[in-house]
Amino acid sequence: MTFDDAFAHVPPTEAAELAARVRGPVLLPGDEGYEAECRVYNLNVALEPALAVGAADAADVQAAVRFAARDGRPVTVKTTGHQQVTPARGGVLISTRRMKGIAVDTGRRRAQVEAGVIWQEVIDQAAAVGLAPLSGSAPLVGVAGYTLGGGLSPVLGRSLGYAADHVRSLEVVTADGELRHVTADSDPELWWALLGGKGNFGVVTALEFDLFPLTHFYGGGIHFPGERLTDVLHTWRTWQSDMPQEMSSSLAVQRLPPLPELPEPVRGAFVVHVRIAHLGPAAEGERLIAPLRAAAPTLIDTVSEMPYTALGAIHLDPPTPMPYYDRTTMLRAFPAEAADKLIELLGPGTNSPLASVEIRMLGGALDREPALPNAVSSRGLPFVLFGFGVGAPDQAELLRGTLDEVMNAMEPWADKRRMVNFLSTEEATDPERLSEAYGAERHRRLTAAKKTYDPTNMFRVNHNIPPG
Repeated sequence: MTFDDAFAHVPPTEAAELAARVRGPVLLPGDEGYEAECRVYNLNVALEPALAVGAADAADVQAAVRFAARDGRPVTVKTTGHQQVTPARGGVLISTRRMKGIAVDTGRRRAQVEAGVIWQEVIDQAAAVGLAPLSGSAPLVGVAGYTLGGGLSPVLGRSLGYAADHVRSLEVVTADGELRHVTADSDPELWWALLGGKGNFGVVTALEFDLFPLTHFYGGGIHFPGERLTDVLHTWRTWQSDMPQEMSSSLAVQRLPPLPELPEPVRGAFVVHVRIAHLGPAAEGERLIAPLRAAAPTLIDTVSEMPYTALGAIHLDPPTPMPYYDRTTMLRAFPAEAADKLIELLGPGTNSPLASVEIRMLGGALDREPALPNAVSSRGLPFVLFGFGVGAPDQAELLRGTLDEVMNAMEPWADKRRMVNFLSTEEATDPERLSEAYGAERHRRLTAAKKTYDPTNMFRVNHNIPPG
């Protein structure tokens, strides 16, 4: 049993000493507030650290890192906890959700945000001055974790690239407990590794990034009956190949739960959900998506001009925590044979237990290297395929097996590289798969940076890149 697996307790006296040095709460298992501090989005991944620190500022983060270093404890970091992959037993959890500072610089079109900020908070403040960030499909996720994994915007990504491509500076507490102001000029190797390397190189306490002039766009979703999957998927497959980079889209095969908040036509239904975001005039957007609307009868069509503040309505990602299992792969191509294989596994009559399997079109600016290079590994791949099934551990075998069957069926068109933010728990904790996700050359460079900035692998309770 490793140190991380053994539940190594922190003596109350030591916790009290740390509590005297920080502004936020310091909590041991059993303390009031401990469970709330450790709560994550995937209910199948329970955090059980030896100590939880609710950091109020960067100084609290420094104190927590130095405390962990003294005993050789691992450190994990979370805001909303959407991408926790291991329980963090024996470790120190730094929760950043109290660090809520946001400053929007209208003249420079930039935002400076602290580590506990979620995207909707930035979206709302930026919208007040006619600007928008490169936020993702789920506006309730944390800015920091999303950006460190690359950050795929369903509206602006194909036109502007990854969110990581537009970061201008980072405030980072490294494993030595020092707070560093990191730019591409000041620390080029640490800069490169942080943006795409997830949480391996320190605790990011603040980020500065670009905003863009945008208040509205033409977008939303079209729900089709699942029985028409063949017509819709093949139409979408050929349609997307000829779209300008101002058009973004994804398609999800979904078996929705019978929740009262879902409208009657799709509540508890088997559906195909086509998502749309177009940056040009609404009339042009309508012209471009006409072939999709004609593919089959629709259940619900919400595509229209919409405010950027409502972008969460495109994908309708579940806002509340739930137990689930997921898998991902990236595709070099999506020919008719690949679409037919998905229809065979997910279509009418299969009774698939999966809640959703989606394919997102990439390309455009997502393929271009940014002016300030970073470690994002998925450039040049035109599609990401992501699936999940909702269920507690007693359904793990069924859901994992079905997800593996779908992803394995895509192997003829798949690439070993992955989009790090989409990795499942099993994928993110498998050293070989994580190495493949980055590619050999990029992974070697990341391990070298890890050896420089985190030689003891303090930040290992994550998508871990061990020191080279």
